[in-house]
Amino acid sequence: MDIIMKCVWAFLVGGTLCLIGQVLIDYTKLTPARILTAYVVAGVALGALGCYKPIVDFAGAGATVPLTGFGYALSEGVEKAVKEYGLIGALSGGLTATAAGIATAITSGIIMSLIFKPGDK
Repeated sequence: MDIIMKCVWAFLVGGTLCLIGQVLIDYTKLTPARILTAYVVAGVALGALGCYKPIVDFAGAGATVPLTGFGYALSEGVEKAVKEYGLIGALSGGLTATAAGIATAITSGIIMSLIFKPGDK
């Protein structure tokens, strides 16, 4: 039963983050690109302030999969690298922490473009 509740909470937290984004798209003049950027920046800011860690501990993938989770991963990577390497870690830590996700996104995009022949509409 514990795993089911973890999945429910992940779904609800992740769904709430997505719902907020959809409401911003539907009822403001913000473009989707600006909202996505704001989500990443919010994840970095909340991660740096230590506010996002409890959400990640509570919701798991519901908090780490949305773009706020990407920002959180950036801030965690920078924090760890700065502790380990000093100021130079501020430049390398975020990329090191998110390299696998970025590489997967690029590789998946290339594979999908080869399969589906994308084009402008």
